[in-house]
Parts: sequence; C-alpha cells; structure tokens
Amino acid sequence: MAYQEQQAEHKRVVVDTPNSRREVSSSETVRYPERNGVSSAALAAIVVGVVVVAAIIILFVMNQQQQNTNANVAQAQQPPTTIVQQPAQQPPIVVQQPAPATQPAPVIINGQSAPATTASGSTTTRTGPDDGAIQNTIDKRLNDDPTFSQLGVTASVVGGQVTLMGTVKTEALKKQVERAVRDLKGVKSVDNQIIVSS
Repeated sequence: MAYQEQQAEHKRVVVDTPNSRREVSSSETVRYPERNGVSSAALAAIVVGVVVVAAIIILFVMNQQQQNTNANVAQAQQPPTTIVQQPAQQPPIVVQQPAPATQPAPVIINGQSAPATTASGSTTTRTGPDDGAIQNTIDKRLNDDPTFSQLGVTASVVGGQVTLMGTVKTEALKKQVERAVRDLKGVKSVDNQIIVSS
C-alpha cells in the first residue's frame, strides 16, 4: 500500500459556564489521499506525447504506401523497352569479272539463224552487221585505253546495238565511254547502263 500522510491536531478548549467550568479537549485527524509522485499535469503531458508519437507513426506508414503507389504508377507509365537485335553482319560478296577472252563468246539470238564464218575468220549474220567484229573492236578500244581499261566496263552487242554495263566514279567518265563506243563502225545505238557511284 502506498504511503499515506496523516496529520493529527489536538485542541484544548476551556468552556466557562455560569455553573461550572470545564475543559474540553478535541483532536482531529486529517488524512491526505495517496500521493505516488505523478501529478495531473504530468499525466496530461504523457497522454499528449503518446498521441503525437502515434500520429507520427501513422503518417510515416501512409507516406511509405504513397511512395510505393507512385513508384508503381511511374513504372506502369514508362513505355516498354524494345530490344532490336541486328542480324549478324554478312561478309561482302565479291564478284570478279573474267578477263577478256581473246575470242569473244558467240552471241545466240533466238529466232535468228547461226552466224556464218567467212574465209577471213570473221563472222557475219544474215540479219545485220557482224556483231562479233563490233564486239572485238569495242573490247580492243576499252582495253587499249589506259583510262577505260581500269574501269571494268563491259559491252555486249546484238544486231549493232551496244549495251554498256559497269560502274564509274563520275558522270564525265560515263559519257566518255559512251562516246568512244558510239564512234565505232557498225554501232547503230548505245544503251548506256553504266552506274555512277560516289
């Protein structure tokens, strides 16, 4: 049991009456309630402190939930990452043109008769000029000229019509090759399919 304070007070009083005189003594005892050292102000401060701590914990938990929600929304709004795989690089294809033959291959045209060989060894056709002779002349002109021989331009002749194919670096070279072939005897027209590459 807790300590209780007690205070006793004794009084002596003399009472005079006309008949007698007497002395009256009285004693009073006053008891104070238990005091355990905690006042009501301290108790109120403790209650307020507990409420504040509880509020801080609740706010902290709500903030964590809000941050998690924001992170999920941000992640959902990001566009999906697309990974593009590049195919493996293929080695370049090198096409080598065969060296010019001393005797050109015969040109066969569907629907025409085979060329006839003359006593001098040249060939002629009944439908037009001697394509083989024109082909030889074009090949000789392109191979003998130092500018044209390094270009790799080829020509094919059908019925006096020449088709030029290959690749050159400038438009001027393309026109120069065409002029050199157009001036030859027996050439009726030139189809210049040479490609200019930078």
